[in-house]
Amino acid sequence: MPVRRLPDAIVDRIAAGEVVERPASVVKELVENAIDAGASRIDVVVEGGGRRLIRVVDDGCGMSPEDLMLAVERHATSKLPDGDLVDIRTLGFRGEALPSIGAVARLSIVSRSAADPHASRVAVEGGVRSGPMPAALGRGTRVEVADLFYATPARLRFVKSETAEIQAVVDVVRRLALAHPGIGFSLTAGERNVLSLPPVDGADGLTRRIADVLGDEFRANATPLAAERGGARIEGLAGHPNWTRPTSRHLYLFVNGRPVKDRALIGAVRAGYGDLMARDRWPAAALFLVLDPRDVDVNVHPAKAEVRFRDAGLVRSLVIGALRAALAGAGPVAAPARAAVALSSLRGGSVARPAALHGASAHAVSTALAAGFAEPAAAFDRRAAPAAEALGAAAPAEEAVAHPLGAARAQLHETYIVAQTNDGIVIVDQHAAHERLVYERLKRAIAEAGVARQGLLIPEVIDLPPADAARLVERAGELAELGLELEAFGPGAVAVTATPAILGDFDVRGLVADLADDLAEIGASTRLADRLEAIAATMACHGSVRAGRRLKPEEMNALLREMEATPGSGQCNHGRPTFVELKLADIERLFGRR
Repeated sequence: MPVRRLPDAIVDRIAAGEVVERPASVVKELVENAIDAGASRIDVVVEGGGRRLIRVVDDGCGMSPEDLMLAVERHATSKLPDGDLVDIRTLGFRGEALPSIGAVARLSIVSRSAADPHASRVAVEGGVRSGPMPAALGRGTRVEVADLFYATPARLRFVKSETAEIQAVVDVVRRLALAHPGIGFSLTAGERNVLSLPPVDGADGLTRRIADVLGDEFRANATPLAAERGGARIEGLAGHPNWTRPTSRHLYLFVNGRPVKDRALIGAVRAGYGDLMARDRWPAAALFLVLDPRDVDVNVHPAKAEVRFRDAGLVRSLVIGALRAALAGAGPVAAPARAAVALSSLRGGSVARPAALHGASAHAVSTALAAGFAEPAAAFDRRAAPAAEALGAAAPAEEAVAHPLGAARAQLHETYIVAQTNDGIVIVDQHAAHERLVYERLKRAIAEAGVARQGLLIPEVIDLPPADAARLVERAGELAELGLELEAFGPGAVAVTATPAILGDFDVRGLVADLADDLAEIGASTRLADRLEAIAATMACHGSVRAGRRLKPEEMNALLREMEATPGSGQCNHGRPTFVELKLADIERLFGRR
């Protein structure tokens, strides 16, 4: 079969498949055009989930009749005046969006520049252009896209439900609105006003726009960050590690005002949170990266969702460093979501009465209760007296209550520490909290002068599968950096000769067995620093205070004070919370006092 040129209409439809995937793709391209036109106000209307109608109106610079006709031709653009693809400072630049949309839908554009006496209109249906014709409009542009995919019916089978498509459109507009707080945005779906965002200016404009788009709850559970390195700058808000999400949907990343879903950046964000967050959770964050346009290539993906950095290492280190500094500076933060769940399950009158008392008279109930409590009361008094004396002797001073985590008042089930603060109570998981503290001590020791070790008078010989024993011996040098010295003791055993002094008295056999499993998962390709941190995390778990151990008041308060001074102490090494906080106002509401 001979080679032949494809008709322009077919070429346009093929190209449209890369640019126009769904209604949200159309909205993205049109709103980006409006932003590039210098608009201060952008209004978006969708009907039928965007399949029936998409309308985008802006008050930007507008177009002359001549430019309007060129705008619907493929690869015609005003955004590359010198043809330089290296220094791209606009969101769009290819000149593909409008002709691609016109190839698969009924496209109408009305526009007017400040120099024109009236507006002009062009129309494109199935790739066939008509116009320009006189029209009525103030300065700016109105683009209408009707009957999306009417020219390519097969694509309609891949369009999702109206609700799902509207949600995708909302996400697109929200992301673009976040990146451009100086522009007002509105989004209407059918008869419903979905978004209404006035423009915000000033030094706090970005923070206010983030609160408007992502909500006050996100703002209350996030910490600001700002950092600069090598000509690149990052700013934004990072959600606390205790305020995480099951998917990456709440992670908003921007490069020079462009929303991106770049895997390298996402990896840097996860590395920045590191062990502060569980592996199956995602952070909520809005991060804005600004760098010289010549140092980033946006011409990588048809939807421009991925980018390539000239110095990827610089960008990664900037993101990781900024996140770690901001999260460490935020101090220990309670898990608000878990506290709210706990409070919601506690409601006055929710405790069922014993079945034996149902139907009994008030006199019978009171008599039964009095008789039932008579004998235990004396025994309780005898047991409570020494406990009361101990608490009284160790009662914390009032200034101790003023600490962020308060003063220890009790220990529940030899597992949880209850502390009183100025405006509520804090409940601490003693094992999870101490695990984080030991882990941070180990990391500091590694970074400074190495982990001190204590030699064993009699080496501990541990039998293991031959593969596990060989793996441990192979990594003996790394383990020695963490204070654990071992050597081969036959084909299926190792002899431990020294342990980390920081761990004190602990189950050496259990630690070695767990380390063998961890090393099998970590793999030799993992960086040494990451391997050492993973090993340190396992050691910290074995060397921390266990649930079920009774603590003295001074031990509990010492734990609280060290938590306050330790970055990341709000989460254990596995990303779970170490404490929750209940405000006095919430407790009073439980008892009807508010």
